[in-house]
Amino acid sequence: MTAALKNEEARTDVINRLRRAEGQIRGVQRMIEEGESCLKISQQFSAVRKALDSTYLRMTMCFMEQELHQCATPEQLHTANVETMLRDMENLLARMG
Repeated sequence: MTAALKNEEARTDVINRLRRAEGQIRGVQRMIEEGESCLKISQQFSAVRKALDSTYLRMTMCFMEQELHQCATPEQLHTANVETMLRDMENLLARMG
């Protein structure tokens, strides 16, 4: 069975981010319908892509943290310095986008 994102705060954050991106996409559609310039439209596309990329990163990091906490004891998490590792992983993944 595939795990789901269980942290309610993280789920709410991801959903809110997706709703904002949805609004941006509607804005792009409207711009196309109204005949805006391709340059302005491409700028909005870029903003939508960045919003979706950051949402994906947020969801992925929350999921990783959730799974780590489920698989390890608090002692193991502290010893392994998991918070630092997660921050480093988030920075690495953010650079890929």
